[in-house]
Amino acid sequence: MTPMQPLLEVDTLRVEGPEGHLLGPVSFALHAGRALTLLGESGSGKSLLAHAIMGTLPRGLRARGRIVLGGRAFEANDVRSRRASWGRDIALLPQEPWIALDPTMRVGAQLAETHALVGAKSRTEAWTRTLDDLRTLGLGGAAMAWPITLSGGMAQRAAFAITRAGGAPVLIVDEPTKGLDHTARDEIMTRLRQALESGCTVLTITHDIAVARALGGDVAVMLSGDVVERGEPQTVLAQPAHTYTRALLAADPASWKAHAAAHTAAAGEEVLTATGLRKDVGHHSGHRSGHRSAHRTLFRDLTLTLRAGDRVAVTGPSGSGKSTLGNVLLGLVSADKGTVHRHASIERVRYQKLYQEPTSAFAPRRAIGHALADLCNRHRLDNARIAPLMQQMRLPEPLLARLPNEISGGELQRFALLRTLLLDPVFLFADEPTSRLDPITQQEVFDTLVNMTLERGCALMVVTHDPFIAGSLGPRRVAIGEQT
Repeated sequence: MTPMQPLLEVDTLRVEGPEGHLLGPVSFALHAGRALTLLGESGSGKSLLAHAIMGTLPRGLRARGRIVLGGRAFEANDVRSRRASWGRDIALLPQEPWIALDPTMRVGAQLAETHALVGAKSRTEAWTRTLDDLRTLGLGGAAMAWPITLSGGMAQRAAFAITRAGGAPVLIVDEPTKGLDHTARDEIMTRLRQALESGCTVLTITHDIAVARALGGDVAVMLSGDVVERGEPQTVLAQPAHTYTRALLAADPASWKAHAAAHTAAAGEEVLTATGLRKDVGHHSGHRSGHRSAHRTLFRDLTLTLRAGDRVAVTGPSGSGKSTLGNVLLGLVSADKGTVHRHASIERVRYQKLYQEPTSAFAPRRAIGHALADLCNRHRLDNARIAPLMQQMRLPEPLLARLPNEISGGELQRFALLRTLLLDPVFLFADEPTSRLDPITQQEVFDTLVNMTLERGCALMVVTHDPFIAGSLGPRRVAIGEQT
């Protein structure tokens, strides 16, 4: 490979499926130290492009074109030939960290295995690097933790560490900062910039316009499988030429107006009361690291009352206990102290949670349409209510035939919200409900959530790391922080 030769070339890449043409043609070249950031709405083809480059497209989809990786040319549909490059020459951080993490292995063991087998490190060096990586990303106590015990933000950081462990010079990172607070997001951005400075190239898929600005390099805006605008961030994001790019920037949460001022509702019937809640966590020491994470109190003496129509933002750092609070309020997890009272005359199924990771809320081998039909049959709901909600959320009908892993994370999150709305909830705990969505769809879904509280008399609690979203929701806020 000559000094000026790109680390990655994509030549007229197309993706086709049973419904026809889905992506492209897309062509670009990435050199060492250069970043390319893809922006665009959910379902525009960003993740599809990433998986076509890696060779990990869902079943039924076919790639055409040419991929040149480190000077070696591959036909886009020849997955087997470039599989040996995975982790060593090219690595992908998938959009959903739960897909990247093995639920049967502790976090430290997974990271150490990658350092040893892909990075060719000795067992001792692999474990030393593992502890250093986790500590740097604020996960010092997670080496002996199981993935299921991590928050969404913590799982995202662990998956990022595993992706980087093999030292691949070409990094594809799909929504690397979703669900992270600003401190954790800045740490991931620092690591990506360090990778660029060390001679890597980074292809980033994100809905966060701040990430595109911070990484530099080039920005490409995708719409309906095509790149509609491309250039340096200071040009594309300051003086966009395409109408869609302008709409994308205008819908950034920083530009939202507070719903509280425009939408007010009288306090309705009490649906939930929590009194004196306390929740503690802690891990046992691990024999390999000798580390024992400190006992922590996530929250204590927490008291709140929720009435129909209430809207409350839940804020705090990644891993501070925001999701745990929702699980306690819903009765999914017991509090260590205190009580939760839910209205006795209201069916428990109307107390609902919108999960941070939509993949965890759907059966992996059941088509989306079948999953919705199952819900309607189980609870004797009218199937005719599905189509209008799909139209409202811009979800095309062909998606009903696909499995959960065959649609984008943003599309799956909208289906999760749709399924929740079918149950007419009186209380909805929405855990980072828009973190996977582009700004335009994010605002549409958020408006749907807020309007639901007004039209259906539903109490809404929204977990968010975005101060603009929290402020838009209204004045009520529950701040969860680490306590000892």
